[in-house]
Amino acid sequence: MSEALSQPVRPSATSDLRDWLNVLAARGDLAVAHENMSLIDEIAAVAKRTEREKAVLFPRPGGHPIPVVANLFTQREWVADALGVAETHLLSHVLSAATNPVPSTEVASGPCQDIVHMDVDLLKQLPIPKHNELDSGPYITAGLLISRNPSTGVQNVAIHRCQVSGPNRIGVLLLPRHTLAFFRMAEQAGHALEIAIAIGVHPALLLASQAIAPLDFDEMHIAGALLGRSIDVVKCKTNAVRVPAQAEIVIEGRILPQVREPEGPFGEFPQYYGPRGAREVIEVDAITHRKHPIFHTIVGGSFEHLVMGGVPREATLLQHLKRSFPSVLDVRLTRGGTCRYHLVVKIDKANEGEPKNIIMGAFSGHYDIKQVVVVDKDVDISSSEEIEWAVATRFQADRDLVLVTGAQGSKLDPSSRDGISAKLGFDATAPITTDPLAFRRIQAKGADDVVLANVLEQSPGAAFGRIMAALS
Repeated sequence: MSEALSQPVRPSATSDLRDWLNVLAARGDLAVAHENMSLIDEIAAVAKRTEREKAVLFPRPGGHPIPVVANLFTQREWVADALGVAETHLLSHVLSAATNPVPSTEVASGPCQDIVHMDVDLLKQLPIPKHNELDSGPYITAGLLISRNPSTGVQNVAIHRCQVSGPNRIGVLLLPRHTLAFFRMAEQAGHALEIAIAIGVHPALLLASQAIAPLDFDEMHIAGALLGRSIDVVKCKTNAVRVPAQAEIVIEGRILPQVREPEGPFGEFPQYYGPRGAREVIEVDAITHRKHPIFHTIVGGSFEHLVMGGVPREATLLQHLKRSFPSVLDVRLTRGGTCRYHLVVKIDKANEGEPKNIIMGAFSGHYDIKQVVVVDKDVDISSSEEIEWAVATRFQADRDLVLVTGAQGSKLDPSSRDGISAKLGFDATAPITTDPLAFRRIQAKGADDVVLANVLEQSPGAAFGRIMAALS
């Protein structure tokens, strides 16, 4: 890897994937694995063991010259750092970007096309890992699948699981979202849908790809707003799709009409396997990449998988709720709820009954939402203990529970019946009362101001010995 990582830590937004790796390395948050770790299971195993603390760079995985990196965003704080904002301003920054997009700028060339392969063999040319135990094979999991509306030419950016099923063949799961809508347009006209898969992109692009945006809204423009600058894009070599010029690797291809082949199982975000089924098929026409590229992978069901999908959804859900309920202060999709199914809403409660309305509003914000807990403004919604405490002390099932049956849910939820799900809401807010002590939390006065270094002995063993000697 001749484009070596340098050392400076930047307080502002990073410029690309390599810049973010520089930041992680400089502050000690990047681990480097031994060379030649297996692409089959071993890379994923190491990434899972380190995901709570470190990103990991794998040099020469399976002897392949292209290194693999994982765990780039296992913490919300890291997402904010990469965008150059405080974590407390992360959701507002994402919301601002979605409402004030910055159009991309097309350029004549970019590093992503330094090397061009027209004779394609995916597993020989790229270090594509197999992740979870029963995955059906190697998967591209951190690639932006970019497609164009066949009628308008407006692009869509999304992440879909992509199973390598042949030297130039990829099985792809298209859930009922924009890529599938574009493909159906093309298929009904008897055409393939031109696509590209960009791997190793700026974190802002990954984040923007998960935003809940309307059809014909290019998520690349959200990424530009997240960074405060236009994203440079370049036209693919074999089709009309425009891809990030600074991407590490680009796979160019077409989703074939009237072709379905087996894909799956694959370890998904609910921590279960998405089943095998007949899926759409990409035929690859070319691979382009930097002179010395880096391959980014996301282990299915990992913290990175959850956080990258959760933050943009939080932002759009917060916006959705604030339109109707000004008392809503913040939201959080919990990790235990797979950053998709369980939502916590913090409010400044003004009226009785309001939390139940907010619960129903949250269910309408996205069909994935399965459980909503509404809490007061004194509850830290980033803490599972605080949320459980609020339910334990401010909720009674006979009066504070909302239950909806037979609603649309996630088809990846194994407890649903083909996506038909129940919805559950908890009003865990304190009732409005004139008694000032009824729901006032206890607090040791001054606890938040204590500086432990100023009040505790630096050598506790010696101090304890002196005290016990004096007592003998």
